[in-house]
Amino acid sequence: MSIFSRIKTLISANVNDLIGKAEKPEKMLNQLILDMNQQLIESKKAVAMAIADEKKLEREKNNQEAGVVEWERKAIMAVNAGKDDLAKEALLRKQEFERAAAEYQKQWSAQKASVDQLKESLKELQNKIDEAQRKKNLLIARAKRAEAQQKIQNTISSVSGNRSAFDAFDRMASKVDQMEAMADAAKELDDLNKDTNLERRFAELEKSDSSADIMLLELKEKMKALPEKQ
Repeated sequence: MSIFSRIKTLISANVNDLIGKAEKPEKMLNQLILDMNQQLIESKKAVAMAIADEKKLEREKNNQEAGVVEWERKAIMAVNAGKDDLAKEALLRKQEFERAAAEYQKQWSAQKASVDQLKESLKELQNKIDEAQRKKNLLIARAKRAEAQQKIQNTISSVSGNRSAFDAFDRMASKVDQMEAMADAAKELDDLNKDTNLERRFAELEKSDSSADIMLLELKEKMKALPEKQ
């Protein structure tokens, strides 16, 4: 299993665990981003080690190729010196370096291809983390909006289901109506009493004035009947 396959498996397991336990989407998303960045750091370390191995193989390949050139130079020098036996020894050493150079070339090519693939995978992982980071705030905003809507809906459902609260308002409204009616009735009675008292006072006044007039007339008639004084 490659390093990125292991990382993918680990992240998937973490995601499933976080989603299963998630009560706060914001907390879960932040933790997920932290986990991704931590895995990115580990991935970079692994890729760096792979690159270091590739560079080491390349150096060994170059060293072997340099040995091929060097022993060929020595073989030529031996031939020029008329020492064919020494030239043969040099050519055998050259052959050894050629075989080693070919093997290192093979290993280096494979390692380089692997490193190139790892670099692409690392780049892809970085892009996905960047995308996740961009989406995080949007998801958090959506989660908060959904949470607020849920709270409001729960409140509405709670209030709607509590009929006693609405019945209490209805009973209070009826009581206030009754109190207002009683106040209006009391005011009407008070006004009626005031009107009755006023009429009675005028009636008494009229009665008082009429009686005095009659008594005055009677007195005058009586005085007329009296004999005149000499």
